[in-house]
Amino acid sequence: MAFKGKAPGSKSGEMSRRTQLLRPSIALSDKQVTEARRQRRAGAEPEAIASGMALPLDEVEKALVQMRSARPETTRGTLNVTLAAHRLIMREREGDEPVWQTVDRMVDELLRLRAAAAAPRKKRPLPQQRDLLSPPPDYQDTL
Repeated sequence: MAFKGKAPGSKSGEMSRRTQLLRPSIALSDKQVTEARRQRRAGAEPEAIASGMALPLDEVEKALVQMRSARPETTRGTLNVTLAAHRLIMREREGDEPVWQTVDRMVDELLRLRAAAAAPRKKRPLPQQRDLLSPPPDYQDTL
């Protein structure tokens, strides 16, 4: 299958020039920055990194502040579904409701219906043999 549209350039994924201009300059070489970030990912504190590499603390901190860190908890995700499932979700939308809200609402409704269907129903106790032979409790009142 051929690529449709404009293919990404050779520098796609790199930091934009505008972002680079807005960031403060760091008085460390790329190699020093890489090493400081590697040590930080390994759990070292900025003070220990600066003293271990014999670099000024403020420059090391500037290098560490700009490093990317993983988000511990994502708020969104991508859900790959069939076109039929996508059409179903789009039909279930209420007005301009975001798709994620529609999916959340539908899953919540499904779980509630499953829980209601799985809930144990109260069964009437089966009568015992002796109960079948004895008159009902209010029988004496009618005599």
